[in-house]
Order: sequence, then structure tokens, then C-alpha cells
Amino acid sequence: MRQVPRTVWLLSAGIFANMVVSFTFVYLFVYLTGERGLSVASAGLIAGVGGVGLIAGNFTGGWFGDHFGHRRTLLAASVVSGLGLLTLTALPTPALLVVLPLCQYAAGAVRAANSTLVAAAVPPGARRQGIAVMRFAGNAGFTVGPPLGALIATQFSYGWLFVADGVGTLLFAAYAAKVLKADPSPAKRAAAAAGGPGVWQSLRARPALLVLLPAIVVIDTVYRQQYSTLPVFLGDHGIGTGVYGALMAINGGVILCLELPAAVALRNQAPLRIIGAGLVLVGLGYAALLPGAFVWAAVAMMVLLTAGEILYKTPATAYVADCAPEHLQGRFQSLYAGASVSGTVLAPAVGGAVYQAAPGLLWPLCAGLGLLAGAAVLLAAAPGRVSRGQQSPLVGADQVARDQQLAPVDGDRGQLRGDGLPVGPAVAGVAAGELALGDGHV
Repeated sequence: MRQVPRTVWLLSAGIFANMVVSFTFVYLFVYLTGERGLSVASAGLIAGVGGVGLIAGNFTGGWFGDHFGHRRTLLAASVVSGLGLLTLTALPTPALLVVLPLCQYAAGAVRAANSTLVAAAVPPGARRQGIAVMRFAGNAGFTVGPPLGALIATQFSYGWLFVADGVGTLLFAAYAAKVLKADPSPAKRAAAAAGGPGVWQSLRARPALLVLLPAIVVIDTVYRQQYSTLPVFLGDHGIGTGVYGALMAINGGVILCLELPAAVALRNQAPLRIIGAGLVLVGLGYAALLPGAFVWAAVAMMVLLTAGEILYKTPATAYVADCAPEHLQGRFQSLYAGASVSGTVLAPAVGGAVYQAAPGLLWPLCAGLGLLAGAAVLLAAAPGRVSRGQQSPLVGADQVARDQQLAPVDGDRGQLRGDGLPVGPAVAGVAAGELALGDGHV
């Protein structure tokens, strides 16, 4: 963990504090149907539009960072999101269809900017650890947040949750402005991008990414069934909400305890193989429900699902960062960020439709899709397939990124892993990281 810069730890501390008060995602539907008095259909429409805004922000936020600076994008999007949340409870209901997607779009852009800043700050050989620190902070904050939100809603009202979320987001912007160094000048960004390829050309030169990103969309849709159809399935079979709450506690507790150590322990292993294994475990998790609605099956499902999440989420984020040319780092991170939250909209819609039409088909379908996604990534990790992809023509900054990935690193004798990235800790990219987040280590 010594290679993780001090400012990544500081930024992660801010992410933790911001996630503690990020109540909107959890309590929006209850607020709309309760204090607003909306029907379930109307509340679903507003929440769904907000979810589309969140995905759009994740997919496109990196473009703003690559063009205007990732720190600047983070600060601007945080201010937009915070101010919007502060006004949410005072707005008429029709205005929510505009303001809520705007807030969620900005929140998605913040998420993409956070990942990009961490990816740019940490040397390629330590990116998994840096991403794991950021995810640990976010997961820890989200673990504390919902119970705190329930207390606030009980003592005051649900409306105060959005005020707290807005104030917390604005405070995060002020904190980030203090701990993040200024972005590189526009001239430096233009020089880095000069002669470099575009996003599509860069993706075509990295065929494994063209497999990984769709696989992440599929697995996120499968993974997030635990938040939508799983509680319905358990309830329909007489298993109470207490069991479901215990399953969520297993998920959160195991991730907090094991994700960071796992990232350190597996840091020198080929990322695509780890990611593929994680996707397979998610599929096997839903296969555990095939015998029927039993508590032991649900516990087995959650253990496998959590193990899969630990294996794939951090390495996938770091792998995309390692593959990105410097001038496209934000857009590459946005592609992954958008893919990794696509299930927030797709999972309830697809899973709900399947469960309503053919309840017995849902879990075999989830298991099959998870296994197929994992198999596709594992196949993409095959040395022959990766080497063919690396023979694609590369120019400009993309050639520099390829040279960094293929150059021998002290102690590894120039060996390549099965996915084409060097074995052992790499040292390239420190200068770019210091520009983004400052120097210093803990």
C-alpha cells in the first residue's frame, strides 16, 4: 500500500464522508410515495428518469475531465448536484423530472472523475490497491449512511435527507478543492492529446476491452437482482425481511473486511483471469438458488456473489485504467463507470419482467448469463487473443501507452501476463499522477 499516494487516501476520506450522507438513492422512492403522495407508477417514472441521468453522467463525465480537467469536472459536478439536492424538496413534482436527472447526471460525473483521478495518481502496478482504497471508503460510507438516514427520517422527515445530501456534496466539493492539485493547463492537455487516436480506435486496438465492457453490463444487470427481484422472491416464499437484511449485512461486512486485502494479495496476478473468475462466481451465486427458496441457499448465493464482487470490481476498474492512453483516461473510466452502473436501470426492468412472466426462469437465466460473461472474459485473457490485439496499429500517445505496458519492469525480466500487461509493480505514470493529485505517500 506504500505506492498509494497520500492524496488518494485524502480523497477517499472525502468520498467516505460524502457517501455517509448520500441518501437520495436509498430513500427516494419512499419519499415520493410517502411525503409526496405519488402513486407507485409515478414514483417509478421519476426514479427511473433519475437513474437514466446517473448512467448518462457515468458514461459521459470523463469527456468533460479529458477536455477541461478532472479536478475541475469533479468540483463543478459536485456543486451542481449539491445545489440541486438542496432545492429538491421545495420544487413542484413536475420539476423533479428535470432537476432529479440533472442531479443524478452530475453525481455520475463525480463518480467517473473520482475513478479517473485515482487512476491517474497511482502507478499502474499499484492501481488495484488505489482503486480498492477508494471502493473501501465508498462502501464503508454507504454502510453507515442508510441507518443514519432512517434515524433522520424518523426524527424529522424524509425531506431533510436531501438537504443533508446536498450540504454533504457541497462540503465534499470544498474539501476536494483543498486536497487536489490544480489540473494541467489546457496547453498541456492539448499537447498530450496531439496526434493521439480517438476512443474507438483505441478500443479496437484493445479487443479485450471490447469483450470486458459488454460483460460488465451483463453482470451488473445480473448482480443487481439482489436489490430488486431477490427480496420479492424471498418474500413470496415466506422468508421475511429480517433474513434479507442479514444477507445484505453479509455482503457489506465481507466486502469491507476482505476486498482491500484481496486486492493486495492478488496484485501481481493477471487481471482478466481474476475478473473472469469473479464473474463466474456471480453466476454460480444465482445457481445456488436453483434448489429452491431456502435460507441456506440464499446464504450460499450471497457468499458466492460477494466473493465474485471482490474479485471483479476493483481489478476491472484498474485494468481499464492500465489500458487507457493518457489523453483518454477519463473517457475510458467513463465507459467502465457507465457499464458498471447500467444494472441500476436494467436490473429491475428486465428481472421484474422475467419474474412476472416466468418466475422459475429468472435464476437459471441469471446463472447462465453470469457464467457466459465470465467465460467470455476468460477467453479474452487467452495469450493468443491478447497478442493478436496488441499487433493492431497504434499511433501517437497510444503507442506510448503500449510501450509502457510492454516495457520490461525491474524484477520481471520483461515477462507478460496472459492479458498483455507486465508482471510485477510498474513505475510508469507517476508524473501524470502527481499532476493530477499531488505527491506524497503514506
